[in-house]
Amino acid sequence: MTAVSMDAIQMPRPAGRPVTFENTVGLFTPAQGVITRAAVLFISPWGLEELCVHKAWRELADSLADAGMASLRYDHPGTGDALDLFEPSGLEPFTTTALAAARCLRDLSGLERLVVVAQGFGSLSVPDLLKANDPSLRFAGVALLAPVTSGRRYLRELSLWAKVVDEGLGLPPGSGGPSTSIAGLVMEDSVAAAVRSADPKAFKPAGSTRFFIAERPQSDADGALAVQLQTEGADVTRVVFDGYSDLVSNPTIAETPVAVFKALTSWILGLDASELEKGAGQGAPSSGVLDGGSFIECPMRFGAGDRLFGVLCTPADAIPVGTALLLGTGYDRQSGWARSTVETARMLATSGIASFRFDAAGIADSPPVPEGDRQVLYSPGQISDVRAALDRIEAIGLPDPVFVGRCSGAYLAFNAALADPRCRGVIAINILTFAWDPRDDVDQMIRYNPRSLDDYKRRALRMETAYRLISGKIDVPRAAGNILKIVARRVSRTAAPVLGSLSVEARLRNGVHRAFRQLRERHVPVSLVYSEGDIGLARLNQHFGRDGQLLARYPNVSRILLADADHNVTPPKARRELREHLHDTILAIVSGTRKAS
Repeated sequence: MTAVSMDAIQMPRPAGRPVTFENTVGLFTPAQGVITRAAVLFISPWGLEELCVHKAWRELADSLADAGMASLRYDHPGTGDALDLFEPSGLEPFTTTALAAARCLRDLSGLERLVVVAQGFGSLSVPDLLKANDPSLRFAGVALLAPVTSGRRYLRELSLWAKVVDEGLGLPPGSGGPSTSIAGLVMEDSVAAAVRSADPKAFKPAGSTRFFIAERPQSDADGALAVQLQTEGADVTRVVFDGYSDLVSNPTIAETPVAVFKALTSWILGLDASELEKGAGQGAPSSGVLDGGSFIECPMRFGAGDRLFGVLCTPADAIPVGTALLLGTGYDRQSGWARSTVETARMLATSGIASFRFDAAGIADSPPVPEGDRQVLYSPGQISDVRAALDRIEAIGLPDPVFVGRCSGAYLAFNAALADPRCRGVIAINILTFAWDPRDDVDQMIRYNPRSLDDYKRRALRMETAYRLISGKIDVPRAAGNILKIVARRVSRTAAPVLGSLSVEARLRNGVHRAFRQLRERHVPVSLVYSEGDIGLARLNQHFGRDGQLLARYPNVSRILLADADHNVTPPKARRELREHLHDTILAIVSGTRKAS
């Protein structure tokens, strides 16, 4: 290959460098080219908001790196990939972790001057961070994005938001967990109590501190905080947080607020126009591990050019008897919806089963493939990411990988199993389809997720559904279109025997059965797990008859139903039942593989 053609190849951007400190995981993104005199510390929001902004913050970190600014983003205690909080201690662990992150960034970048970027809940740690008695840290500026201006108001808004999420998932209010919670993520009681009493307006910053505040549209409280800081003598840049609701409403369809991020980047660059020579202040962090007592976790980069990010979880004091390859869902980060993937990995490790969870390219902390598909979900390109993960765990020496995924992750698990003979088993949870229907548009599917007819019937009988219908909060044309599509598919299936191979339904069905025969001939066990009433059951019946009766042709396939569970498996009880099933099924698959060999 010539030098010219080599230059034309776009190499994948590496994922952030993983580091561990204060029982949590951080991702350091070094500056590129000419380096500025300040590094950026991200302090994230909490709960569903954090899940939504995760990918956008990785994109912002990469953009800042291109502009010469190193950065570090990390998980709060008890969230994401961090270890759990075991002692009630309010907000103190969050401030302690933020200070440890600032020192870590200082050491990695070689720069004492830091800029803090905090959103939502993350803004609560900022006052104590700025008051920390550490002469080696100097804060050049603070950016507050949709900050918490009243702890009580924040918790009320969180409670209302949680009800909206539960309704959207088809769950009774409070199904996601006890106390203060949203989408299955629970805020520990002492933390909630500390948040409730927090009054950020009492913060008195030094007059020399410079602030950037992104104010939510129509939020008087955000504007009042900006005015207060100006009254205290601070230099405050105010912008409207355009696109805030599109960023934080749903992690699968979250949209990056490009205009706000551009304004933020320009503001940071304007804090200090002086520059260092290229290559100065570059740290060389090691990944490190998290010791959970019964498990050890090692965050790592892998794949060509270190393009992907994942976390290896192994038993602390035993040789693994098997391995779960935990595949992500939608655009959720690899810790999972309601942190379910982390819970699963650590539970499996305590019983001797290793696991590897990772973000596929273009999702959360793994940058996209240059010139790759814009929409990566249900894309064949994701199979190469699975192969890269298999290569890594094979190099480590982990045995008998079983592919586990939910929804789009289940689709990937099933199709990657067909593509790679190293797979020892598949556990597919609420799989929407086994083969992509060319009549479906991925963007439309994930934005307007259709429901089963049974689900539409159940919702139609609820009083709150009638209220939302009267108040105009239900997209009637969209719901009617989904129902008509389901009915049309049923008519098409009825006509399929007459039309034969001319029918799309028949071609899809034949392709699915070929895939199942292939896995049967390779003796690959397949466990199909569905929440009762899940939309995926309609697709199952489409290919295997009423109640999946034709699955009897495939003795390697089993099926179970989860009661009182939504598509995301949000309720704690359903998550526990699912984890127990994963544990028992993986051990059975591993045992069967050993006997066969």
